[in-house]
Amino acid sequence: MKTAVPCYYHLDVDVSPERVGQVRRILAAHLSYWDLESHVETVCRGAEMLLTAIDEHATDKHTSIEMWWNGQHLITAIGGSDRRLRPDQDLRACLERIAVMSDGWGCCATGTGSNVIWFSQRARSGERVPLVPTGPVPSLREVRQVPRELPVAALAAPADEAHGVLEAAL
Repeated sequence: MKTAVPCYYHLDVDVSPERVGQVRRILAAHLSYWDLESHVETVCRGAEMLLTAIDEHATDKHTSIEMWWNGQHLITAIGGSDRRLRPDQDLRACLERIAVMSDGWGCCATGTGSNVIWFSQRARSGERVPLVPTGPVPSLREVRQVPRELPVAALAAPADEAHGVLEAAL
């Protein structure tokens, strides 16, 4: 049975027209590395649309891109640092196209006032795989060999000594 290891990727980029193509190739390479070639076109197209819209409408071009794969869902999130960018107004056409091509999407504000836009793709039936269970990390211990036979003297003290110790304790 094939199992999936949870994967995460993060990229910070200052958006420009030249960088959009570079980011597309970087994301495609990571998806191929994760054996998710069937999602390359959709994810890269969605990221490219969002980055192009951010380049056109945002004054602060610094953007973070994150991808998560958990064995059943691939989530791509793009967060811009421009507080004045309004996704409901500036990115409306882009968000409509992302809604059509993705299985789920959303937009939320961060604590700093910037916005994060995310979209997800479900794994198709042949791609769904259970996650690899994580076990405890092995600890390093010094192991000492136990002797196979203990001398009789080491097992029990002579009766006279044991009786004398017992009386002294009372």
